[in-house]
Amino acid sequence: MNDPEAVTENKDRTHKQNKVVVLATGGTIAGVGEAGKTAGYVPGSLSAEEMLSALPAMENIAKIEAVQICNVNSDDITSEIWIRLVSTINEMAKDPAILGFVITHGTDTLEETAYFLNLTVKTDKPVVLTGSMRPSTSISADGPMNLYEAVCLAASKEAVGQGVMTVFSDRIYSARYVIKTSTYNVMAISAGEMGAMGIIRDGKVFLYEVSNRAHTTSTVFDVSGMTGLPNVPIIYFSVDADPDLLRYAAGVSDGLVIAGAGAGEYSEAYKAVIRDLKIPVVISSRVDDGVILEDNLLCKNTIAADNLSPQKAAILLRLALTVTKDTDKIAEMFSRY
Repeated sequence: MNDPEAVTENKDRTHKQNKVVVLATGGTIAGVGEAGKTAGYVPGSLSAEEMLSALPAMENIAKIEAVQICNVNSDDITSEIWIRLVSTINEMAKDPAILGFVITHGTDTLEETAYFLNLTVKTDKPVVLTGSMRPSTSISADGPMNLYEAVCLAASKEAVGQGVMTVFSDRIYSARYVIKTSTYNVMAISAGEMGAMGIIRDGKVFLYEVSNRAHTTSTVFDVSGMTGLPNVPIIYFSVDADPDLLRYAAGVSDGLVIAGAGAGEYSEAYKAVIRDLKIPVVISSRVDDGVILEDNLLCKNTIAADNLSPQKAAILLRLALTVTKDTDKIAEMFSRY
């Protein structure tokens, strides 16, 4: 049952600005399969309107406008879709009737889309991503509650200016730290050692933590007018990793991210290649938690990823390369964002 105080609080804020836009991209939350089963479904089967039709209670929070950006498995999200998303948000955010935005998204790459938007949207209005681990046709599907709570957050005054966020299983996560930690668990979305920013209970938002890294309106990144981003592959280091793959990737790329072992380490064979590369190379780690410091770097011509995962480090490097190719300036961006 909804908390009357939470509903009243949201209604107070929606006198003049009373709309939340739901931007649908597909994923498991829009998936359909055999009744009751959690696997073997087809993601991106339901439209935005079909997902929203199951949640009439959201009318108590704000008016909902649905926009279908795409309807795909999140493994098929592309930088072109990212740019379409951010362009749509930046344009629609000019409307004073819009309180905030919710993006429904597959969980596989949700963390990447969230971080990209965190660096590129140019509004203080809340942008909230959500999804589900179970398709709409499964027993105890988690999508409806996640979507409801995402709308509550997007409509709340507490979320204004907090950057892009993710809502999953009652918890609120910063886009910078959110990660997927399980292939099946209904609480697969978390933020590792950084933890949640807050929680949502019966539609009411409780925020306890904020990120001190620059985001949204405070970044230098502007993708308006772009159709794609620089090419930055991730090279995963392991025992007997072939340095020829590294040489090939460097030859066809604008920059590289190395998912190193431990604190961003790799073999002498890798080091022999990396130290002679002329493109920006960022060192991250294949380990889930921790930080890469400048003192950890094995080659002086590389950049420490701080505590960004390889996939998020690649996003920041791709955006950095739209501004500069200077490694010192890029390194400063990794400490700022």
